[in-house]
Amino acid sequence: MTKKIGVIGCGWLGLPLAESLIATGYSVNGTSTSDEKISVLKKKGITPFKIALSENEIKGDIDAFLDSVSVLVINIPPKLRGKGPKESYITKITLLHQAIKKSGVKNIIFASSTAVYGDTEGIVTEKTPPHPTTESGIQLVQCENLLKNDKELNTTIIRFGGLIGPNRHPVTMLSGRENLSGGDAPINLIHLDDCIGIIKRVIEYENYNDVLNAVYPEHPTKKEYYTKQAAKRSIPAPQYDATGKNQKIVYFCSIFLINKYNFLTSIN
Repeated sequence: MTKKIGVIGCGWLGLPLAESLIATGYSVNGTSTSDEKISVLKKKGITPFKIALSENEIKGDIDAFLDSVSVLVINIPPKLRGKGPKESYITKITLLHQAIKKSGVKNIIFASSTAVYGDTEGIVTEKTPPHPTTESGIQLVQCENLLKNDKELNTTIIRFGGLIGPNRHPVTMLSGRENLSGGDAPINLIHLDDCIGIIKRVIEYENYNDVLNAVYPEHPTKKEYYTKQAAKRSIPAPQYDATGKNQKIVYFCSIFLINKYNFLTSIN
């Protein structure tokens, strides 16, 4: 029987992930919060479910979505920055956890972020204790612990670096800005294609109950990298001053990643 994968959050990462899983031969349930996106999912062969998580409830048929799912990919960003009211991310994931517990789902992949390491300096590996300094980082760690401490679930945490790919690159927001600090700090980025590839390897090799840093292995300085990227796009390069600490370099040291995965896409 074809393994069914559930993808909660078919956005910038979740939608192409679902498409790639289908192309590999998996059956995929996917969620969105909008009617328009539900139509898109259906056209791409994804079984669509309109589901929205809030602090108080899960709107939509979460039980039907989770039914017969072998692996659940949770890909819901905290969205705790910017203007407007903020909802507790940990409360939303707690409600989802309760729904998972009522279902037959046992294998979880939770998309987290290297933001959980906060301002840690020097080399950062999967063994480095989290030290979040932002509200989103703090709540991500709480959610990681909620899932991985449940011994009835097999949870792998993937801490992604800064995401880049189609229509998404930090240099477009940094272009032309002046007096930026941290020009000598290393970048910790990962391309969309590699995010998808790593998730698929976890599923393929059933690598659960693990924590993975998903970051491209090369770490040029921000000044070097963003100047080069701006030139490629013929846009003004960001200008950095001489201040700022060197910050962290995030490495993947997981034996699983080293043995089972080769990066597909250069960040350059």
